[in-house]
Amino acid sequence: MKQFSAFLAAVALCSLASAHHAEVGIDTNTLVEVEGTVREFSWRNPHVYIVVETFNESGERVEFTVQTSSTLTMTRVGWTSDSLSVGDRVNVFASPAQDGRSYGILRTIEKEGGVVLPTSFDQGSGEPLLAQPESTAHASSLAGRWRADTSKLATYPGGFDGFFHAQMRLTERGRLAQADYNPLSFDNPASRCIGPPAPALIIYTNLYPLEIQINDEEETVLFRTEYFDELRTVYMDGRDHPEDGTRFPGGHSIGWWEGDVLVVDSRLFADHRSPYQIGVPSGAEKHLVERYRLIEDGARILVEFTLEDADYMTEPLTHMRELIYSPDVEMVGFNCDQESTERFVPG
Repeated sequence: MKQFSAFLAAVALCSLASAHHAEVGIDTNTLVEVEGTVREFSWRNPHVYIVVETFNESGERVEFTVQTSSTLTMTRVGWTSDSLSVGDRVNVFASPAQDGRSYGILRTIEKEGGVVLPTSFDQGSGEPLLAQPESTAHASSLAGRWRADTSKLATYPGGFDGFFHAQMRLTERGRLAQADYNPLSFDNPASRCIGPPAPALIIYTNLYPLEIQINDEEETVLFRTEYFDELRTVYMDGRDHPEDGTRFPGGHSIGWWEGDVLVVDSRLFADHRSPYQIGVPSGAEKHLVERYRLIEDGARILVEFTLEDADYMTEPLTHMRELIYSPDVEMVGFNCDQESTERFVPG
C-alpha cells in the first residue's frame, strides 16, 4: 500500500471529500493506494463494504476493508450489486483509519482494464448527492417527495455532524458528554441500527428524499425519509402533547396551519446518546419546531426549524433551506443490517 499527502492526492484526484458521519477515526488528510483482488463485496446498509486482498510494505498478505456509502446513495451515482465481483482486480484510493488498522473510506476505485466506478461525492459530506431535477414540476400541496437544493446549501467539513459542530452552542453538560463519547464503540447508536431522529430528516435531504403524506380524514401528516426508515406522524386534530410523561424515539409531534404554513411542534423525545452524531445527547428537554411553506408556485418548499434543548444547548439552533419538488424520485427501504452497521467498530 502506498500513502500520499492530502495536498498531492487532492491535485491528482481533483478533490477530496471531507469526513461524513461514519468517518470518525479516519485520517481524512491522507490517502492510501490499495492494489489487489476483491475478496468480498457486501451490498448492505448502512454501508457497502469492499474487502481487498493486498500486500503490506513488509510483503505480507493482508485484507484491507473499504467502507462506502449506503446502497441507496451508491445506486444514485451508478453502482449496482453487480458493480464488483469476488476476484476482480482493483486499484483503490482510500482515507485510512487513524489507528493503523487495514480499514479506510473509499475515495476512488478503478477496475482492471481502466473501468472507473463513479464516486461523485459531495465535498461537504463525503456522500453521493441526490441529482438535481432536470425539469421543474409543481405541487398543489406539501404532499409529495422533496429534496434539497444543494446549490444553496453551505457545506461543512463532516457533512451532517459538521453542521452541528458548527451550529450548536453547548452547555457544560453538553461539552462533558461530548468529551466522554467514543464514536468507535457500541455507545454509538448507529452501531445498533438506531438512526438520528428529527431534525435529521431535514438535514439529510441532500442525500435522501423527504416524503410528506397528508391524510385529511385521519387528521395526520406523515413524514418519511429513507435514512434508517424514519417515519413520523404529526397529529393535526387539535390534541396536545401527552401529559403522562411518555417519551418516544422520534418525539411526539402535533401540528397546525398558520395560513399556508404547516407548523410542527415536537417534544417528548426519548433519550438518545448522539442524535447529532457529535456525541451530544438529547432527552426530555429537547424541543423542535418546524415550518413548511410552498413557494415558487409549488416548485419548492421553504423549510425552517428551531431546535432547543436546555440540558445541552445554551441557545436555540435555527436553520432554513429550500426543497425541490421531485415526484420522480423513488423511495427505497433502508433495511439497516446489524452486521454491516457495527462493522466500523474496531475489534
